[in-house]
Amino acid sequence: MPKREDLKSILIIGSGPIVIGQACEFDYSGSQSLRSLREDGIETILINSNPATIMTDPSMADHVYLLPLTTKSIIQILKEHPQIDAVLPTMGGQTALNLCIEADDKGIWSDFDVKMIGVDINAINVTEDREQFRKLMGKIGVAMAPQETATSFLKGKEIAQDFGFPLVIRSSYTLGGAGASIVYDPKDFDELLRRGLEASPIHEVMIDKAMMGWKEYELELLRDKNDNVVIICSIENMDPMGIHTGDSITVAPAMTLSDKTYQKMRDMAIHMMRSIGDFEGGCNVQFAVSPDEKEDIIAIEINPRVSRSSALASKATGYPIAKVATKLAIGYTLDELENQITKSTSALFEPTLDYVIVKIPRWNFDKFEGSDRTLGLQMKAVGEVMGIGRSFQEALHKATQSLEIKRNGLGADGKGYKDYNQIIEKLTNASWDRVFAIYDAIALGIPLTQIYDITKIDMWYLKQYEELFQLQKEISSYTIDTIQRDLLLEAKQKGYGDRQIAHMLDCYESEVYTKREELKIQRVYKLVDTCAAEFEAKTPYYYSTFENEVKTADGEIVVANESIVSDKKKIVVLGSGPNRIGQGIEFDYCCVHGVLAAAECGYETIMINCNPETVSTDFDTADKLYFEPVFWEHIYDIIRHEKPEGVIVQLGGQTALKLAEKLTKYGIKIIGTSFEALDIAEDRGRFSSMLKENNIPYPEFGIAETADEALALADELNFPILVRPSYVLGGQGMKIVINKEELIEHVVDLLRGMPGNKLLLDHYLDGAIEAEADAICDADGNVYIIGIMEHIEPCGIHSGDSNATLPAFNLGEFVMQQIKDHTHTIARALKTVGLINIQFAIKHDTVYIIEANPRASRTVPFIAKAYKEPYVNYATKVMLGEKKVTDFDFRPELDGYAIKQPVFSFNKFPNVDKKLGPEMKSTGESILFIDSLKDDDFYDLYSRRKMYLSK
Repeated sequence: MPKREDLKSILIIGSGPIVIGQACEFDYSGSQSLRSLREDGIETILINSNPATIMTDPSMADHVYLLPLTTKSIIQILKEHPQIDAVLPTMGGQTALNLCIEADDKGIWSDFDVKMIGVDINAINVTEDREQFRKLMGKIGVAMAPQETATSFLKGKEIAQDFGFPLVIRSSYTLGGAGASIVYDPKDFDELLRRGLEASPIHEVMIDKAMMGWKEYELELLRDKNDNVVIICSIENMDPMGIHTGDSITVAPAMTLSDKTYQKMRDMAIHMMRSIGDFEGGCNVQFAVSPDEKEDIIAIEINPRVSRSSALASKATGYPIAKVATKLAIGYTLDELENQITKSTSALFEPTLDYVIVKIPRWNFDKFEGSDRTLGLQMKAVGEVMGIGRSFQEALHKATQSLEIKRNGLGADGKGYKDYNQIIEKLTNASWDRVFAIYDAIALGIPLTQIYDITKIDMWYLKQYEELFQLQKEISSYTIDTIQRDLLLEAKQKGYGDRQIAHMLDCYESEVYTKREELKIQRVYKLVDTCAAEFEAKTPYYYSTFENEVKTADGEIVVANESIVSDKKKIVVLGSGPNRIGQGIEFDYCCVHGVLAAAECGYETIMINCNPETVSTDFDTADKLYFEPVFWEHIYDIIRHEKPEGVIVQLGGQTALKLAEKLTKYGIKIIGTSFEALDIAEDRGRFSSMLKENNIPYPEFGIAETADEALALADELNFPILVRPSYVLGGQGMKIVINKEELIEHVVDLLRGMPGNKLLLDHYLDGAIEAEADAICDADGNVYIIGIMEHIEPCGIHSGDSNATLPAFNLGEFVMQQIKDHTHTIARALKTVGLINIQFAIKHDTVYIIEANPRASRTVPFIAKAYKEPYVNYATKVMLGEKKVTDFDFRPELDGYAIKQPVFSFNKFPNVDKKLGPEMKSTGESILFIDSLKDDDFYDLYSRRKMYLSK
């Protein structure tokens, strides 16, 4: 094979902590890349500061450096590993590319004789420097919007005067649209220009004439050293130009593009990729197309690296872009590589899809009070979901069911908007829930032409919506007894959930399920096979759909189900759904390790998840992947089809945990801690009774369901009071109140947003120190504490937003002993089997319990990386009953301290109050190792610990 023989040792740069605009898609890319290099016997050295990722697991690379992403760290690694031949920076997003450029500018690569592979510096510079890019496109004859570059405030003002409004400002060398904005009103221009110049590391912006209402497309390309180029996927943004592609609803393959225009776009993309530099690897190209018969095409930008879209394209097609891009970077050609799906054809092919995928972003605006919720050129989403269906309508419904925002899909759940002015406002100023508002507009009778004029969303999509609403209207005229099979089958084929159909027929969800069973309307599973079934696919990667029965030649009535059930013992692991603040990549880390541990114990592993950015949804992580919503109806059907020994819920965060009650009710075994124990931990009354029985102190508290009850409690508890709803994650809705006015305001607000929720009121221990412990417990009551962390910030700042040290640095032996005793007692009292996380408040040397979570926590991956031990692997084997805690030889290794440092994305919301409190706001975390408490970094953190505390 013509793999380059001069490459024996490669440095990969990761993307660092998760921020808005750069999420766990780079953990997926990096993990795939590392595995790809190892297959070829190449030594891998990784630098990444994010402890929550699979990528930084000791098993992924030969040498993992959890260091800050700086040139100082790069020099340290290159000195320790003089054998490094090359650096691959294309797997770590913009962070890695920017660090690579900085190292090149400082002459570090040439000093250590390190080559760059997968991209070249010229390609990065020409694509990031908007002026260079504009000149190159002009030279090769690729049209762009009228635009000019400004490197000063004055120049920017001159350009605006020439072009007129609306205008687009884009910053050079930034990620996630940082610094970008659309300017409609001249009075906003000065402020937005200043912001754009400041966001760019070279203080340069490109000012474009805004192409508002034009359609937006992306192509994912791969190129090898022989200049073979393949287009892996075409992606169409349902939202027109003006909304960042990371905040757009996207569809693959492109739905409304004529073949003639697609071929033209394809040729342009290849021409652009070849013109930016001579390198082997992946590329993402974005285009705008005029919304008329002419279909004029203009280029927007090109990214010479794997991207958020390439993770989506990989999951959409089953073609592992990062893995193949890595092989190309080390010298292979596409025709030499095996197609990972068929295992019998080559990778030099362009996937053909016989299904549709829809991606919908997931936002967390509720965490940023006062934020501008309008979508624009600067990305604001924290995660995304993907739905796969046989039609756009089915995929759209599955994606909306995956979002976990208390919606059952589009419409038909009683939660739609009914007010004309509110709907028009949501359509006009692109809102996070515009995907639902379009349906509500049609339901209200607003004509499609008016919706099109406001949104410029292609009429084809609007007609798809209209069809769905017409179907809802038709079904609503029947009852569960009178609805015909054809109509019910059509509703299921178009993605409507049983809950929605029950809403239309005014009956229970279970009645719809029973009716479907009677009428033999059952899900079938199809392979994601990239070749539209032209070649046999070997990858066990499935999505569900509904099909009509077919009569075979010998008279047998069948529906084609491509998921063949084996006779092996099986375990289902429920994934954590879309990333959001409070539930991020750390739960994906736990799920992946759970899958690997179950496989080691001889189980066939089945993963259910809908997040396209993650390692858990890689087609070769589990034995079988069901890319489906983590939504009851879908999960129940998979479980009935596969008949597993049980389901693991404690690794997938609150998403999986919320399904524990239903699984128990339906007689499905939960592996590990029972639903009963999970419920005690969530039910503050039962939990406190358990603490009382065991003589464990806890802050005084009460439970209220109305504002009047809350006021009566306040007299008993004394202010300050911590108010929080039950059964939430990431401190959602938590607040510290200091008087009755604030209490009433917050309680009324919470009950409006979460009707029927029980509110917990705790006396807030002002000035207390906060600590937390994670432990593994087995069915015999053996407990091992994997780590005790002390928070640098005081009690009252959410644990996810606190800087936390491992081990504790300031707790005396008496306090530490109480923490250990309480952890053992609570883990046993809850009959924990697997992981548990307990949070403590320490005041006057007494340790109070804040809460206990008998599940994997945000801190488990951090502790595993800091102590170099695979705790999730151990905990899964304990859950499965394969091992007891006493069977493991625990040997944690850590010299000095590890500090978990939260990372925030406040720069996306310039007008938001940045104070911290009991509701979590950080989007990611990094790990910092220090030798002693005299370290300057620790001193700096400790001196600022109370600065951000807010109510």
